[in-house]
Amino acid sequence: MTILEHSPSHTLLLIFAGITGFLLVASLIGLVLRARLAGGRTNPIIINLNARINAWWVMVLILALAFWIGNTAVIVLFALISLQTLREYFSVTYTRRGDYRALLWCFFFFLPLQYWLIATAWYGLFAVLIPVYAFLLLPISSTLGADTTRFLERAAKVQWGLMICVYCLSHVPALLVLNIPGFTGRNLQLIIFLLLIVQSSDVFQYMWGKLLGRRKLAPEISPSKTLEGLIGGVLTSTAVGAALWWITPFTWWQAALIALTINILGFFGGFVLSAIKRDRGIKDWGHMIEGHGGMLDRVDSVSFSAPIFFHIVRYWWAVSVT
Repeated sequence: MTILEHSPSHTLLLIFAGITGFLLVASLIGLVLRARLAGGRTNPIIINLNARINAWWVMVLILALAFWIGNTAVIVLFALISLQTLREYFSVTYTRRGDYRALLWCFFFFLPLQYWLIATAWYGLFAVLIPVYAFLLLPISSTLGADTTRFLERAAKVQWGLMICVYCLSHVPALLVLNIPGFTGRNLQLIIFLLLIVQSSDVFQYMWGKLLGRRKLAPEISPSKTLEGLIGGVLTSTAVGAALWWITPFTWWQAALIALTINILGFFGGFVLSAIKRDRGIKDWGHMIEGHGGMLDRVDSVSFSAPIFFHIVRYWWAVSVT
């Protein structure tokens, strides 16, 4: 049996075994680096590195559990991620009493409805629910508060938050609804491919930036991002994408091009969200994940890359969905 002939469950086991091996090596390196600090000294970089690795163990465990339970658990997991990111976003966003109705619509109607539509594979509606119906209803709802103070700014912030935290992120589990000839029952592997590529790009950008980073890209937006880190991270993660072609319906060169595309989109996702954080005068969206900040800090790159990846696969590999 070749690697392409493995059953979907066997392939997922191979993938998570590889991720576990990588984390074991990273944990060992972190322990060695910490042990080399003599006399009880501390190093903020090493402390942050170990905190990030520990957080990745938890995140991978949760993701693996959801995959083991099945598609419904994956959809519920991302709905909860959207809920948390939406909370983080609105906790630092300027709103007024007149926006409360619109916020209720976001949390208690559009968020659960978007994921229910994905669970029922109703592509025709989940593709337009938020960018059409929500974007029309939310400002209408806000006007009922009869508060015109900074109205345009407030309405845009509510719509933008719903777009980033719910609509964009919902395209990750939406990959499960795609009907790809010859790939039946393997759609979870597309989610793995997307998350591994985008998240590994973040990790490699961090590593290359620490090793070779000299030229700052935009210190007023993201002080830690460097040109060397960006190029090294994107190229390394693109190579990872090409190496993972066997878990996708793509050839190796198609996987590389797609990985390059979503890496670039992922970088700009983090960049845009960093600009919003600087505008609000904060460093992180929250403190939920040690070493990473808030949930939105961890999935900001996914929010920009997921819709693009979904539609690339849908238009070129999947048969039409309703």
